[in-house]
Amino acid sequence: MTTASQDTSGQHTPGNAVPGENPRHRSAEEIGRTEAGPRPLPPLGPTRAVPLPDVEEHTLDSGLRVLVAHRPGVPMVELRLRVPFAGDEPEHSAVSELLSSTLLTGTTSRDRVGIDDEMAAVGADLGVSVDPERLQIGGHGLAEGLPDLLSVLADVITSATYPDAEVARERDRLIERISVARSQPRTIAREALQRKRFGDHPITREMPTGDDVAAVTADQIRALHAAALVPRGSILTLVGDIDTAAAIAQVEKALGGWTSDVAARELSPPPAISPGDLQLVHRPGSVQSQLRLSAPALRRHDPRYAALQLANLVFGGYFSSRLMENIREDKGYTYGAHSGVEFVPGGAVLGVETDVASDVTAAALLETRYELGRLTAVPPTEAEVEAARSYAVGSLLISLDSQGGLASSLSALAADGLGIDWLRAHPARLEAVTTEQVAEVALEFFAPSAFTGVVVGDADVIGAGVRALGGITGP
Repeated sequence: MTTASQDTSGQHTPGNAVPGENPRHRSAEEIGRTEAGPRPLPPLGPTRAVPLPDVEEHTLDSGLRVLVAHRPGVPMVELRLRVPFAGDEPEHSAVSELLSSTLLTGTTSRDRVGIDDEMAAVGADLGVSVDPERLQIGGHGLAEGLPDLLSVLADVITSATYPDAEVARERDRLIERISVARSQPRTIAREALQRKRFGDHPITREMPTGDDVAAVTADQIRALHAAALVPRGSILTLVGDIDTAAAIAQVEKALGGWTSDVAARELSPPPAISPGDLQLVHRPGSVQSQLRLSAPALRRHDPRYAALQLANLVFGGYFSSRLMENIREDKGYTYGAHSGVEFVPGGAVLGVETDVASDVTAAALLETRYELGRLTAVPPTEAEVEAARSYAVGSLLISLDSQGGLASSLSALAADGLGIDWLRAHPARLEAVTTEQVAEVALEFFAPSAFTGVVVGDADVIGAGVRALGGITGP
């Protein structure tokens, strides 16, 4: 009988021990070399383009903007409803968070279980999220179940009742989640950075306090729903194995009764970032520090955005970046460092972030500033730009290869005044960027003098070191 550790040809397969022998495995380096030298890597093939469908657009009489794209492959449909949901009132963040947590807990015709059962019957799911800028209802389901998915969506946005018992239950859960989140270093650093960048603008109110949530009543939630969850200015995006004309007709039938005399409230643009000293934020007893730097950036509309995207990748936007190579691979200060562009109403900002041990905080800050300066003084090389370009184009195409990825991209772009044509043209824009153009935007946007930010940690431990570097305010 032949056993699993034998080869009927008489040869022993790798990894199968032979009595009396000491099997030897070739290392990766040995496999990659020959007597004549390293094995040459085959050239990269051309990047495969992801075909993007046409998008049918229609605006209902209510002002709801509907985008529908036919994307076959799997018999599913992705749904994204984006409602501008800004508010200046101090309690707005707490009320909107609890609204998002209880929107799906009951309507005049369905309770929580009824909603869940009806969704499960068509393989569907809905979820709700909210931030200072917008409320989003997102989900997916079987394509043939789209009318049922839209029926439930229409019911919750026109007839949600926010039962007192459900509100009380979700309020307790939300308070507990907030308590845990507010103890996390990343949350503390994010709040400090937002205040440093934007002062007391409503965009900074990303998470309410537990006390604020505890004070919210069901009546406040119902009032906010009636006043703010409105169709005019909202965007519904559908992507899937659906007929676009039929889907629009189904939307009109299901959501035609969702009306309002007012428009959804857009978040006002936050103030521009002012370059300046970093703020030291004292977090007693912390064994780690959070470095968060930020500077102005470019919107997607700007002709230089593609060049900025590549410059960011070279600096810290992916694993092969200069920042990662320095403070992770060479110095071992951190497990990860990242930079990226964050879009805000009317603009965009650059962000640089990393978490490090307290005893190397000053050193990590020094190296981060050094890499910012080096990007301006020693511009990206052609090889660096080509690597970043390949990553940017490839990751964009991968993100659009699924129905969900395309739906999310279309929703975000539509809110920014862009559409499918921008997506189609962006790979070509990235391919057209020259190394000189990347160097130009690097010099303008990555200069250390353009940044501000925060350093969060135990000031008694890290204070002397970071203050010695200069450009630090705080305790």
